[in-house]
Amino acid sequence: MGQMAELPLRSALRQCRAALPMLCMFSFFINLLILTSPIYMMQTFDRVLASGRVETLVFLTLIAGVAVLTMGLLEAIRARILARIGRWFERKLAPDFIKAGMRGAASGLGGSAQPLRDLSTIRSVLSGNGINSIFDAPWVPVFIAVIWLLHPWLGVIALIAAVFLFCTAFVNEYASRLLLKESNQLAISTTRRAGAAIRNADVFHAMGMLPGFLATWADRHDRALDLQLKASDRNAALLGFSKFFRLFVQVSILGAGAYLVLLAELTPGGMIAASILLGRALAPVEHAIGAWKGLVAARDAYGRLRQLLETLPPRPPRMQLPAPQGQLAFENVFFVPKGRDQMVLQGLSFAVEPGEALGVLGPSAAGKSTLCRIAVGTWQPTRGRARLDGADLFDWPADELGRYLGYLPQNVELFAGTVRDNIARLSPAVDSEAVIEAATAAGIHEEILKLPEGYDTEIGEGGAFLSGGQRQRIALARAFYGKPRLIVLDEPNASLDSEGERALVAAIERAKSWGAAVVLVTHQPRVLAPVNKVLLLHEGRAAAFGARDEVFSKLHPLRVAQGGKAGGGGSTAVARPKTPDSQDATTPDQPDVASSGAGP
Repeated sequence: MGQMAELPLRSALRQCRAALPMLCMFSFFINLLILTSPIYMMQTFDRVLASGRVETLVFLTLIAGVAVLTMGLLEAIRARILARIGRWFERKLAPDFIKAGMRGAASGLGGSAQPLRDLSTIRSVLSGNGINSIFDAPWVPVFIAVIWLLHPWLGVIALIAAVFLFCTAFVNEYASRLLLKESNQLAISTTRRAGAAIRNADVFHAMGMLPGFLATWADRHDRALDLQLKASDRNAALLGFSKFFRLFVQVSILGAGAYLVLLAELTPGGMIAASILLGRALAPVEHAIGAWKGLVAARDAYGRLRQLLETLPPRPPRMQLPAPQGQLAFENVFFVPKGRDQMVLQGLSFAVEPGEALGVLGPSAAGKSTLCRIAVGTWQPTRGRARLDGADLFDWPADELGRYLGYLPQNVELFAGTVRDNIARLSPAVDSEAVIEAATAAGIHEEILKLPEGYDTEIGEGGAFLSGGQRQRIALARAFYGKPRLIVLDEPNASLDSEGERALVAAIERAKSWGAAVVLVTHQPRVLAPVNKVLLLHEGRAAAFGARDEVFSKLHPLRVAQGGKAGGGGSTAVARPKTPDSQDATTPDQPDVASSGAGP
C-alpha cells in the first residue's frame, strides 16, 4: 500500500531523473571550463612573462574569454533547465496533493494547503543555487587531483582542507536538523491556527476571543521563531567559519606554493593555479553549508508529502459505469471515524428509490451528517456497503460520480467568483441554461436577478457579499445543477426564513419529478411534507424506518435512556410524533420531533 501511495512522487522523480544525464553533461563541461583560469594563469606567468610575447598574451586572453563566456552560457542553461524541472514537478503533483488534502479533510484528519507549500519549497530548492553544489561536488576530487599533479604537498593541503570542510557540513547538519524540523512543525501549526481564527473572525470579534487567542498563538509562534533563530545562528557561525577557513587555506596554499617556488619545485604560474583550483574545489561544500537551511526544509517537505500519500492513498482507478438512476441503499453499514473507537453508525440499512425523498430525523450526534457523507461517497463505511444502483459507491470513478450527485453540507461554503461560477460547480464550461434551471429549482432565480450584476455578480471570498439565506439557497442551486440523480441535503433550512423553507419544499418536489432520490436531514418537521419515507436515527441505529405516514402513526413520545433507570440523570428523551388521535396531535406533514432531557 505504501508503494502504491508513493507512486505519484516516485513517478515524478523518475521522470525528473530523465534530465539528469543532460544536467551532468552540462556540469561536466562547466567544471571542465573552470580549468580555464588556472591554465591561463600558468601560461601567463610561465610563458608570456618569460618570453615577453604580447601576441601570445592576446591570443591566450581571447581563448580564455571565449571559454569563460561558454561556461557562463552553460551555467545559465543549466539554471533554466533546473527551474523548468521545478516548475514541472510542482504542476504535475499539485493536483494530487490537493486531492490528498481534500481526502484528509473529508476523513476528519484535517486538511490544509501545507502540501502545496511543501511542493513550493522543493521547487525553490530545485531552482536555486543550492542544488548546483550537488552537481559540482563530484568534481572536488578531480580538482584536488590536479592540484596534486602540480605538487604533492599542495595536494595534501587541498585534501585536508576538503575533508575538514566536509566535516563542517556534517556538523552543521547535526547542529541544525532537529531545531529546523521542530521549528517547521511549529510554524505549520501556528499558521493553521491563525487561518482558523481568521475564518471565524466574526465569532472572535463578537465574543472578544482575540486577546486570549493571540496570547497562546504568540507563545507558540515565538517558540518557533526562537528555534529557527537558534538554528540560523549555528548555521551562520559555521558558514562564517567555513569562509574564513577557505580563505585561510587559499592563503596557506599560496604561501606553500611560494616556498616551493623558492625551492625551484614549482613555477609561479603553478602557485597561482593551485590557489584558484583549491577555491573551486572547496566552493561546493561552502555553498552547501550556505544553502543548508533550504536543503533541510526541502528534505522535510518531501518527507511530509510522502507521509501524506501513505496515510491518504488515492483511490485505485475504476471502470466507468453507466449513468445511475439514483437508487441508494445502505446495507448493514457500520462506521468508526479514523482515530476514534466509538461507533457512529451501527448496522444501518435502508433504501431510497428514484423519485422518492427520505427524511432523516434524530437528536444531535445521532449520526445524521455521517450518513450524508457516506451517501455521497466522501467516507467509506468501516463495515457494510453503501450502494448506488447496486454498485458500491467506492466502485464509482470519483470524477464521474460527482456529476450525478447533489450535496448540500451542514456547513455551507461558497467560493470567490460569480454566482454563476458557484452554481455551475466552478466548471470552466458553464451551461447557462442549466445554471438558470438549477437556480429556478432552488427558488432563488428572481433574487439573483436583483443582484447588481445578476448571475455575474462577484460574491467575495466565501460568499462574503451575500446574506446567510442567499448563501444557503445558492448552495442548494449548486446541489441541483445538472439535475443529479441523488441529492443529499444536510440541514438545508438552517439559514432559511419561512419563504425560503417553502421554496425548499418546492425544490424537493421538483427534484423528485425528474426522478432524483433525495435524502433530507432536518430538525424542522415543517419541511418534511415532500418526503415519502422517514428514518429516525438514535445513537447511530435506525430507531424507525418506513413510509412517512406509517412511521408517524406508530410513534409516540418515547424516552430512550442512555444507561441507568428511567428517570435517572444523563438520559435522553426523544419526543416522537403523536398520532392524529391524540388531543394535540400534529398532522403527518408536521410531526413534532425534538430532543429533550426532560421526563415524559
